[in-house]
Amino acid sequence: MRTTMNDIEQFESSPFYVKISFHKVLESLEEIAASDIDYRSDYAKALLRHAEPFPELRDGITDPKLLEKHKALIKNLLADLFPTGLTKNEIKAATIPFYNITFNYTERLRSIMDNAGTDFDMSIRDFSDHEFYVMGCCLILNSYYGYHFDFSRPLFYDIPDAEGIMKHYRILYNADFVEILPTEKSVKITEEDVKILMDNFNNINLWKEKFPEGSWILKGFGIVSLFDATTESAISNLKTNLLKSDDLDKKDIKANQEDIFRSIYKIPDLKIGFTEVNVEENVFKAAPFGHIKSYILKDKAEINCNAVFCGNSLKNMTTEHNYFVISDVENYVCSKSTSDSDFAEHLLSQGIKSCILAPLIKNDTLMGIIELVSSKPGELNSINANKLAYILPFLTDRIDSYYSELQNQIDAIIQKEYTAIHHSVYWKFREEALRHINNRDNKNNTYKEIVFKEIYPLYGQIDVKGSSTARNKSTEQDLVKQIEKLLSLFRYIAAVEKLPLIAQHIYELESMEERIKKDLQADSEAMIQNYIKHEIHPLLEHFDTVKPEVHQRIEDYFKTLDSKVKMVYDHRKDFDEALSIINKHLAEILDRKQAEAQKFYPHYYERFKTDGVEHNLYIGASIAPKQPYSPLYLENLRLWQIQAMCEMENEYYKLSPALPYQLDVTSLILVFSTPISIRFRMDEKRFDVDGTYNARYEVVKKRIDKSNIKGTNERITEKGKITIVYSQKQEEAEYRRYIKFLQHQNLIGSVIEQFEVEDLQGVTGLKALRVPIIYNINETPDTTYSYDDLLKELTDVETRNNDTI
Repeated sequence: MRTTMNDIEQFESSPFYVKISFHKVLESLEEIAASDIDYRSDYAKALLRHAEPFPELRDGITDPKLLEKHKALIKNLLADLFPTGLTKNEIKAATIPFYNITFNYTERLRSIMDNAGTDFDMSIRDFSDHEFYVMGCCLILNSYYGYHFDFSRPLFYDIPDAEGIMKHYRILYNADFVEILPTEKSVKITEEDVKILMDNFNNINLWKEKFPEGSWILKGFGIVSLFDATTESAISNLKTNLLKSDDLDKKDIKANQEDIFRSIYKIPDLKIGFTEVNVEENVFKAAPFGHIKSYILKDKAEINCNAVFCGNSLKNMTTEHNYFVISDVENYVCSKSTSDSDFAEHLLSQGIKSCILAPLIKNDTLMGIIELVSSKPGELNSINANKLAYILPFLTDRIDSYYSELQNQIDAIIQKEYTAIHHSVYWKFREEALRHINNRDNKNNTYKEIVFKEIYPLYGQIDVKGSSTARNKSTEQDLVKQIEKLLSLFRYIAAVEKLPLIAQHIYELESMEERIKKDLQADSEAMIQNYIKHEIHPLLEHFDTVKPEVHQRIEDYFKTLDSKVKMVYDHRKDFDEALSIINKHLAEILDRKQAEAQKFYPHYYERFKTDGVEHNLYIGASIAPKQPYSPLYLENLRLWQIQAMCEMENEYYKLSPALPYQLDVTSLILVFSTPISIRFRMDEKRFDVDGTYNARYEVVKKRIDKSNIKGTNERITEKGKITIVYSQKQEEAEYRRYIKFLQHQNLIGSVIEQFEVEDLQGVTGLKALRVPIIYNINETPDTTYSYDDLLKELTDVETRNNDTI
C-alpha cells in the first residue's frame, strides 16, 4: 500500500485500462435522493452537489494524484461502506482488486501501515505478473461472458509490526462496484477460444493474444478486507518449509523457522533449539544438524539427563511427555522450593529469562526436546505453550524424516565402504530380499544363497616391496634410539643417585640394545615396550618428583615420545604415513578408473588395502543378465586393467620423492581364463570362490606374489615392472597383443621378459611375462608433491572417514 498512489499500472502488463470510478455509488445516491425519506434524500442530494463539479469521480480517475485531492469527498461518498463505528476494528480500504492500489483506510489499517514503516512496500505474497494477467482475463470471462472459472486462492499481505514481527493478513475482495467493459482493441472470445485457454494456463502469449494489453476497461473500485491470519499462515509456512528437501542444518533454514515461530508467538527475540535424547543411554546429545543450537547442552556434546533435571521434571518430559515451562527464570532461581534451580541458572547464564521445553514423540518414542527461549520474562508461559499443539506434529514428522534420511545415508556409506555388496550385484540381493518379504508368511521361507556362475576373474596388486623388512627396520631404529636415550638418562641419574637398581637397569637396557641390533625377534617390540612402560617410566616419574636436579632431563626425554604410544615412534610413524599415503593415492586412482570401467559392462569389483592395493574383478553374463554379454568385454577389461596399473605406478613415481619413508612397489596381474563361480558367504558377509576346483584360483592368488622365477632365488615381481602370470598359450598371445598396443602408447617399454614360475603347492606350469613401465618424466616429481601436502591430505581423509563413521 506504499505503492498506493504512485502508479496504477504497477504490474508489468495488464489486460485492463484502469479507471477508478464511483459511478455506481453516485447512481445509488441518485436513487436515494429521489426517495421519500427526507433525511436520507437530503443527505444524498448534498453529496451529489459536492460531487457534481468533479465529473472524473463518475467518468473515472486515471491520475492517482486526484485520489488525494478528493480524499475528503471520497470518504463521505463511501461513508455507508466504511461505518465510523467500525473504523477502529475493521481492517479495510477501497482498492482496485489485485492491484496494490488502496485508499480510504479504516483507522486500524492506517495504524498497521504506519507501524510497518515508511520504507515498507506492500505487495500480494507470491503473486506473479503471469498469474495477475491470467486472473484478470478470467475476471473478464466470468463477468462479461458469463463463464464460471474458479481462480480463487488464498491471498495474503505480509506486514511487519512495530517490533519487526511479520504478521500475515488474509485478503478478501468485494467487487460489487466494479464494471468491466470492452474497448475497440478487445478481441471477441468464442467458445473454441475458451476451450483452448482452459488447457493453456502457462501460455501467457496465448492469453495476451486473446486479451491484448489494455484492451478492456476496469471501471469502478473494490473493497479489500483483511483479517489477521498470522498463526494459521505461519503454521502453513512452517509446514511448507519442513516439507522441503533442504537440510535442517542449513543456517538459512533455521533462521526462516525462527521467523515463523516469532510470528506465531509474537515474540521478537524468540529463538528455537533442539536437543536429541538417547533414552537407552539416558543422555542428552547435540543433534546432527549443526546450526540448530541446544540450550540444554550449551557448549557440550552430550550430558547425562539426570545431571540436568531432577527426577520428577525429567520423568514428566521423557516419560509423561509433558512440557517443561519456566515463565520467569530469575524468579525460579531465587525460589527455594524448586529442585531444578541449577538448570535455571544454566539458562540464565545464556541470557534466557523464559522458556518452553517440549518433547518430540514419534510412535511412542522420544526423539528429542524442542526448545523455545526468550530473553524477556513472561513472554513464554504455560498458556501460550499450548500453541505448540498445532506445531509439534509437523516438527515431529520432519525431524523423524531427517533421521530416516540420515540413516539411509549411513546405510549407503556402510554399503559402499564397509561391505562387499558392490552395486553391480546389488540387484541380486534386492531381488532375494523382496522375495523374502513377499513370502514372509511362509514358515519355510529361508534366505537363498547368492551365487554367480560362469564368471571370469581378474586379479591385480601393487605391493609395497619388502614391507615386512622395512617395518622391522623402522621398529629397530626406534627401539635403539629410545634405549640410547634411556641409557644416557640413567647414566646421568646414576651419577646423582648411587643405587644398585639403576645399574641393573643400565645393564638390562644395554643387553636389549645388543639383542635388537643382532636380531629383532617377533616378540622383541612388545617385550621391550612392556619393560619400558611398566618398569622404566614409573621409575623415572619417581625420580622426577624427588630429585629436582634430574627434572629437566627427564622432562626432555618424555617430550621426545609419541603422545599416543608413549614411546619413540619416529621411524615407525614415517613408515606408517608413507604406507598410508601410497595406499590412499593408488586406491583413489583405481576407484576412479573403476567407475569408468563399469560403463563398458557391469562387473563385480572389490579392493583391499594391505601393504599395497589388491583388487578382484569378476565379469560374466550372470552379473548383468539383462545386458547381452560378449567375450570382448572380458578382453576390454583385461586391457583396461593393465592401463590402470600403469597409471597407478606413475602416481607412485610422482609422489615417491616426497614420502617420509622410502619404499618401493611392485605390480602383478594374474590371468585366469577358466570361468568360476563365486558365492556370498553369509557368515563372513563377503564373496568367495565356490567349489573345490575354483579354489585353485584362490591358492594361486595368495601365493603368487612371493614366488620366485623357476630355478632361481629371484622374485617374479620387480620394481618398475609389471609381471603378468598366466598358464595357457592363448593367454600369452592375448597379452602380447595388449603389450604391443601399450608400447605404441608409450606406457610400457620394449623389452619383454618371459620365464617360468616355480611350482606352488598343488599348482604347476605357471608362466609369466614381465615388462618395464615408462614413467611420465614430463611431470617433475619433486614439484608435483611435497611431504606437507601429502600429510595434510592424509589427515583430511582420516578426519572425513572418522566423521563419516
